[in-house]
Amino acid sequence: MAGEALALAAVLFALGLVGLLVRRNLIFVLLSLEVMLNAAGLAFVAAGARWGQPDGQVTFLFILAIAAAEVAVGLALVLRLQTAFRSLDPDAASRLGG
Repeated sequence: MAGEALALAAVLFALGLVGLLVRRNLIFVLLSLEVMLNAAGLAFVAAGARWGQPDGQVTFLFILAIAAAEVAVGLALVLRLQTAFRSLDPDAASRLGG
């Protein structure tokens, strides 16, 4: 059971990494980051279940908190980028200045 969950986590992480490297739309980049964070959380839960420890589930709660913060900041950046440049191209973010 834990071996299959770790394999699934590896596949999900790889798909998220490919999506992060290939896509040029900021929404897809944020979505790929979410997939990678969830894959890491699944790996922690599977490893914790394998060794009979609740540490994986506790770590997954921290990962969920980080993912929620990433979504909040990411969507704020998406809104700012859309209103400033009428585009969701990540390369436009280098022209935001600050």
